[in-house]
Amino acid sequence: MIPETTGPAAVIVLAAGAGTRMKSRIPKILHEIGGLSMVGHALLAARSINPKQLALVVRHERDLVAGHVAELDPNAVIVDQDEIPGTGRAVEVALQALDAKETLTGTVVVTYGDVPLLTGGLLAELVATHEREANAVTVLTARLDDATGYGRILRGEDGSVTGIKEHKDASETEHLIREVNSGIYAFDAGFLRDALSHVTTDNSQGEKYLTDVLGLASQAGGRVAAVITQDRWQVEGANDRVQLAALGAELNRRTVEAWMRAGVTVVDPATTWIDGTVSLEEDVRILPNTQLHGKTTVARDAVVGPDTTLTDVSVGEAATVTRTHGSGAVIGAEAAVGPFTYLRPGTVLGATGKIGAFYETKNVTIGRGSKLSHLGYAGDAEIGEDTNIGCGNITANYDGEKKHRTVIGSGVRTGSNTVFVAPVTVGDGAYSGAGAVIRKDVPPGALALSVVAQRNAQGWVLAHRPGTRSAELAQAAASDSSPKHAPTEHAPTEEGKQ
Repeated sequence: MIPETTGPAAVIVLAAGAGTRMKSRIPKILHEIGGLSMVGHALLAARSINPKQLALVVRHERDLVAGHVAELDPNAVIVDQDEIPGTGRAVEVALQALDAKETLTGTVVVTYGDVPLLTGGLLAELVATHEREANAVTVLTARLDDATGYGRILRGEDGSVTGIKEHKDASETEHLIREVNSGIYAFDAGFLRDALSHVTTDNSQGEKYLTDVLGLASQAGGRVAAVITQDRWQVEGANDRVQLAALGAELNRRTVEAWMRAGVTVVDPATTWIDGTVSLEEDVRILPNTQLHGKTTVARDAVVGPDTTLTDVSVGEAATVTRTHGSGAVIGAEAAVGPFTYLRPGTVLGATGKIGAFYETKNVTIGRGSKLSHLGYAGDAEIGEDTNIGCGNITANYDGEKKHRTVIGSGVRTGSNTVFVAPVTVGDGAYSGAGAVIRKDVPPGALALSVVAQRNAQGWVLAHRPGTRSAELAQAAASDSSPKHAPTEHAPTEEGKQ
C-alpha cells in the first residue's frame, strides 16, 4: 500500500451526468460489473492512492447516488453541481467545497465515476509523474485506432501538450489525431483554482470545459505533460449497455486470468464469471458455466460446477458443488451438493454431509455426515450428525401464518416420503416408516408410523371410468384371470377359505 504521506491533497470524482444513452431508470454510474457499481470501482481506485480528501460531484438522481456512495465510502464528501453545465464547473464546485474545510495545496486528481477498469496503480503513476516533474497539469492519455467522440490531445512542435480540443469543436485535421484525452488529470491545486475562474462557456455546447485549463496553463507558461497508458481499457467509459457489457467482459477476463495465475484451475474461462469480491484458494477447480458472485469463498481442492451459480456462499475444503444455485449458504469440508440443488440463505451443511439431486434447503443446519440425498425440502430445521433423510422427505414449516422449526436428532433414519409437520422434534436414533406424517415428537430410538389399512375398491374403474383405456385394460385383465373350468375336488372348502 502507498504510504499515506505520499497521497494527493484530494481526488475529485465526477458523477453528475444523466447517462441518457444507458436508457435506464438506474443512474448510469450505479450499473454494475464484476459485482460492484461503476462508481464503486471508481471509489476503490481513488481511495487506493490515499488522498487526504475525496469528493464526489453529483446531480442526476442525486439522493440515490449519494445514498449508494455513503454505503460504500462514508467519508466521501458529496458535492452538488449547480445549474452551470460542464466538467470545469463540476470541478470548481468540488474545489470550493473542499477549500471550505481547508484550503487545498498540492496535487488534486480528477477522475470519473464511469471508468470502472481504472486502477489505483495507474492513478499513482499519474500523481508520481505530475509531482516529479512539477507540472501545472498532467493528463492521462491513450492512443486509439478509433478516436470518435474523444477530445484530442494537441501538442506543440517540441512535443509538449498545448491543449485539448473536444471532438465536436475539433477541425477535420484535428479529427485525425489518435491520441485522446481520458478526462483524468492531476493538477496543482493553486493553479487549478485560479484557472477555473478564467474558464468561460464560449463553445458550441455552452459548457465550462475542464479541458480549457490546459490551454490556460500553456499560455501562462506552466508545464503541461501527459502520461500515456498502453492499456486503453483503463480509460474506457461506459455510456450505454453495449459498452458496459464490453467492460464487464474485459474485467472478468482479467479477474479469471488472475485467479488462474494464482493457482486456480478454470476449465473454460469463456463461460466462467467471477466477481472481484470473490476469494479462491489454490487448487480450486472451476468447471464450465459457473458464476461466482458477492462474497463467495472457495477453499483448497474444492470443485465447483458445471452449471453452478453461487452468491455469498462459503465452500469448504475438498467439497464438490455440482449444478447448483445457491446464496447465503455454508458448505462444509468434503461435503457434496447437487446436482440440481437449490440452496437458499441460512443453509449450513456440515463436513462430509450431502444435499443431493432436486433438493431445496432454507434456514437449515445439517450436521456432520448427514445426508439429504434426493427429491425433498428442508426449511427452518436443525438436523444432527450422521442422519439419513429418505427420498421425498419435506419439513412442513408454514401453517399459513407463521414459520415453525423441525428438530431432527443424530443417527436418525427416515423412510421415503416422510413429512415433518412443524413444530416437531425427532430424537436421536429414531426411525420413521415410509409415508409417515410426523405430527408429534418422536422419542429417541422409536419407530414412527402413521399406517392406515389399505382398502381396494374392486371394480371402481369399470364403474366410474367406463369407456376409458384404463377400463378396457382392467376388463381384459379380469377376463384373463377368470376361471376356465369348474372347480375340482382340490378346490378349498368353505371352511378353508380365508
